[in-house]
Amino acid sequence: MKIRLVMLLLFVGILGVNAQSNSWIKLAEKTVAFKSETDKVTLVGKEQRVDRIKIKCTQGTLQLKKVTIVMSNGTKKEYDAKAGGVLTKGMSSRSFDVPGKDEKIKHIELEYDSKGNVVLTKKAKVEILGKQGKDD
Repeated sequence: MKIRLVMLLLFVGILGVNAQSNSWIKLAEKTVAFKSETDKVTLVGKEQRVDRIKIKCTQGTLQLKKVTIVMSNGTKKEYDAKAGGVLTKGMSSRSFDVPGKDEKIKHIELEYDSKGNVVLTKKAKVEILGKQGKDD
Protein backbone atom coordinates (compact mmCIF):
# COMPACT_ATOMS: atom_id res chain seq x y z
CA MET A 1 0.00 0.00 0.00
CA LYS A 2 2.81 2.43 0.91
CA ILE A 3 4.68 1.62 -2.30
CA ARG A 4 1.60 2.45 -4.39
CA LEU A 5 1.15 5.73 -2.56
CA VAL A 6 4.81 6.68 -3.06
CA MET A 7 4.62 5.73 -6.76
CA LEU A 8 1.46 7.82 -7.19
CA LEU A 9 3.08 10.84 -5.51
CA LEU A 10 6.17 10.53 -7.71
CA PHE A 11 4.01 10.29 -10.85
CA VAL A 12 1.97 13.36 -9.89
CA GLY A 13 5.17 15.26 -9.04
CA ILE A 14 6.74 14.46 -12.41
CA LEU A 15 3.60 15.59 -14.24
CA GLY A 16 3.58 18.84 -12.25
CA VAL A 17 7.21 19.62 -13.09
CA ASN A 18 6.62 18.86 -16.77
CA ALA A 19 3.54 21.11 -16.89
CA GLN A 20 5.47 23.93 -15.17
CA SER A 21 8.39 23.75 -17.58
CA ASN A 22 6.01 24.16 -20.53
CA SER A 23 4.38 27.40 -19.32
CA TRP A 24 5.15 31.04 -20.09
CA ILE A 25 7.51 32.77 -17.65
CA LYS A 26 8.23 36.49 -17.23
CA LEU A 27 11.67 37.36 -18.56
CA ALA A 28 11.57 41.15 -18.24
CA GLU A 29 9.28 44.15 -18.02
CA LYS A 30 9.47 47.62 -19.52
CA THR A 31 7.59 50.90 -19.10
CA VAL A 32 7.29 52.57 -22.48
CA ALA A 33 7.26 56.29 -23.29
CA PHE A 34 4.40 58.31 -24.81
CA LYS A 35 5.92 58.37 -28.27
CA SER A 36 7.12 56.16 -31.09
CA GLU A 37 10.49 54.68 -30.32
CA THR A 38 12.63 51.57 -30.07
CA ASP A 39 13.61 50.19 -26.68
CA LYS A 40 16.28 47.59 -25.98
CA VAL A 41 15.59 45.04 -23.23
CA THR A 42 18.54 42.98 -21.98
CA LEU A 43 17.89 39.60 -20.39
CA VAL A 44 20.10 38.01 -17.72
CA GLY A 45 20.57 34.56 -16.24
CA LYS A 46 18.76 31.45 -17.39
CA GLU A 47 15.97 33.61 -18.86
CA GLN A 48 18.25 33.99 -21.88
CA ARG A 49 17.51 30.42 -23.01
CA VAL A 50 13.97 30.09 -24.33
CA ASP A 51 12.48 28.86 -27.60
CA ARG A 52 9.68 31.42 -27.97
CA ILE A 53 8.82 34.87 -26.66
CA LYS A 54 5.72 37.05 -26.65
CA ILE A 55 4.90 40.55 -25.45
CA LYS A 56 2.08 41.14 -22.94
CA CYS A 57 0.62 44.56 -22.15
CA THR A 58 0.02 44.97 -18.40
CA GLN A 59 -0.96 48.67 -18.36
CA GLY A 60 -1.96 51.29 -20.90
CA THR A 61 -2.19 50.84 -24.66
CA LEU A 62 0.43 50.44 -27.36
CA GLN A 63 0.86 49.51 -31.00
CA LEU A 64 3.70 47.02 -31.35
CA LYS A 65 5.43 47.57 -34.71
CA LYS A 66 8.52 45.37 -34.75
CA VAL A 67 10.26 42.86 -32.49
CA THR A 68 13.94 42.03 -33.05
CA ILE A 69 15.63 39.22 -31.15
CA VAL A 70 19.44 39.51 -31.00
CA MET A 71 21.42 36.44 -29.94
CA SER A 72 24.80 36.33 -28.17
CA ASN A 73 26.54 35.17 -31.38
CA GLY A 74 25.20 38.18 -33.33
CA THR A 75 22.34 36.37 -35.08
CA LYS A 76 19.27 38.58 -35.45
CA LYS A 77 15.67 37.76 -36.24
CA GLU A 78 13.27 40.61 -37.00
CA TYR A 79 9.49 40.21 -36.84
CA ASP A 80 6.86 42.57 -38.21
CA ALA A 81 4.35 42.84 -35.36
CA LYS A 82 1.96 45.38 -36.94
CA ALA A 83 -0.58 42.68 -37.81
CA GLY A 84 -1.14 42.06 -34.10
CA GLY A 85 -3.04 45.34 -33.78
CA VAL A 86 -3.21 47.48 -30.67
CA LEU A 87 -2.45 45.82 -27.33
CA THR A 88 -4.35 46.94 -24.24
CA LYS A 89 -4.09 45.74 -20.64
CA GLY A 90 -4.13 41.94 -20.48
CA MET A 91 -3.57 41.37 -24.22
CA SER A 92 -0.55 39.54 -25.67
CA SER A 93 1.15 39.50 -29.03
CA ARG A 94 1.52 36.32 -31.02
CA SER A 95 4.57 34.27 -30.07
CA PHE A 96 7.88 34.73 -31.89
CA ASP A 97 10.45 31.97 -32.52
CA VAL A 98 13.89 32.56 -31.03
CA PRO A 99 16.64 31.97 -33.62
CA GLY A 100 19.56 29.71 -32.74
CA LYS A 101 18.11 27.60 -29.96
CA ASP A 102 21.63 26.76 -28.70
CA GLU A 103 22.51 30.42 -28.15
CA LYS A 104 21.54 32.87 -25.43
CA ILE A 105 19.42 35.95 -26.09
CA LYS A 106 21.62 39.06 -25.86
CA HIS A 107 18.75 41.54 -26.02
CA ILE A 108 15.32 42.17 -27.52
CA GLU A 109 14.44 45.38 -29.38
CA LEU A 110 10.84 46.56 -29.30
CA GLU A 111 9.64 49.17 -31.77
CA TYR A 112 6.27 50.58 -30.75
CA ASP A 113 3.94 53.54 -30.65
CA SER A 114 2.42 54.13 -27.22
CA LYS A 115 -1.18 55.36 -27.34
CA GLY A 116 -2.46 58.03 -24.97
CA ASN A 117 -1.00 61.15 -23.42
CA VAL A 118 0.73 62.20 -20.23
CA VAL A 119 -2.28 63.99 -18.72
CA LEU A 120 -5.08 61.46 -19.29
CA THR A 121 -3.55 57.99 -19.36
CA LYS A 122 -0.85 55.97 -17.65
CA LYS A 123 2.28 54.95 -19.51
CA ALA A 124 2.07 51.55 -21.11
CA LYS A 125 3.89 48.69 -19.40
CA VAL A 126 4.81 45.45 -21.12
CA GLU A 127 6.19 42.12 -20.02
CA ILE A 128 8.36 39.90 -22.16
CA LEU A 129 7.35 36.29 -21.62
CA GLY A 130 9.39 33.27 -22.63
CA LYS A 131 8.69 29.60 -23.09
CA GLN A 132 10.66 26.46 -23.71
CA GLY A 133 9.20 23.88 -26.06
CA LYS A 134 6.24 24.00 -28.42
CA ASP A 135 3.59 26.72 -28.34
CA ASP A 136 0.13 25.96 -26.93
